[in-house]
Amino acid sequence: MSFLDILLIIVSSAGLLHGVLFAFYLTVFKKKKTLSNLLLGLILVCMAFRIGKSVMLNFGDDLEPIFIFIGLTFLLLIGPLLRWYVLGMTHPDFKLPKYYISEFIPFILIFIASLFVTKEWYENSKLVIIIFSSGLVFIYLHFAFYIVLSWRILKRIKKQYKEEQQTKSRSAILHWLYLLIIGFVLIWGSYVLNILDETVPYVVGPIVYSVVIYFLSFKAFQLKATEQDGNVFKVNNNNLLFNKISKLVIDSKLYLEADVSLAKLSGMIGKSTQLTSSVINQYAKRNFNDFINYYRIQDAKQLLSNTGNDKYTISSIAFDTGFSSLSSFNGAFKKFEGITPSSYRKNNL
Repeated sequence: MSFLDILLIIVSSAGLLHGVLFAFYLTVFKKKKTLSNLLLGLILVCMAFRIGKSVMLNFGDDLEPIFIFIGLTFLLLIGPLLRWYVLGMTHPDFKLPKYYISEFIPFILIFIASLFVTKEWYENSKLVIIIFSSGLVFIYLHFAFYIVLSWRILKRIKKQYKEEQQTKSRSAILHWLYLLIIGFVLIWGSYVLNILDETVPYVVGPIVYSVVIYFLSFKAFQLKATEQDGNVFKVNNNNLLFNKISKLVIDSKLYLEADVSLAKLSGMIGKSTQLTSSVINQYAKRNFNDFINYYRIQDAKQLLSNTGNDKYTISSIAFDTGFSSLSSFNGAFKKFEGITPSSYRKNNL
């Protein structure tokens, strides 16, 4: 075996092992047990069977036909699991539909049929090419059908929750599901291209899977997708509360007061600091300090770019817009605008 073959085995098997370990983490070791995490874990396990078959077929000798057929049938499980996972991540209190077992019928039938595949029949029967080709086309079309269904669900949810209703958690989930579906499209495409064996090497499928699974694992933790589920889409009064906060902070220009604080704002609206902070984080997608400073900086920009205010020092503008010190003003201005207040004034006067 050449060095290149060894390298390809390592790369393709690494993604397979990583997917299995991630599945065990979601289903066994993770403290927060949710239906969504269970479904994602099952998807990864099913993909492991499919990818494992590809690795053994590409690098092994005389792989039994029964393993080839069984490996392919697991794609018939991934489609329904993917659809349910998307539903579970976008619908509050999601439960599997009563008819869910009916979506496993194609898998059950082809899996049972695979158990009767013998090596002698596989190598000698004239019907093998017809049966194998027909099964392959059906399996990949079945998978593509469920990917499209999942995409339609995601588009419908995104349309239902417009930008102003997309909290930080909702946006993170929608972004995660978008990446997940794109990942499955890439995996699906790589395996469809594998059919053209003369053009695309068979090992491309496992390698693409390895790259995709590592990327998705990173994004899952970055977006905290495994900590969330469809309950973040529950209808509540937080949207109305944020509108009340915005009206008080923006319309009444509360942000101009130097002593404004989370505790003070919470007292004014009659809510706990924890709830007020959470609502601002979710809807403004900023913490309290950045939420206040953002509007202060908008006022400061107007003052700095007005030629009638060139007699005022930057320090006076900082204090007039609610900042308690010049250093905090400079830091906040550079955070939002990328340049210092003095540079901004120079460029805009």
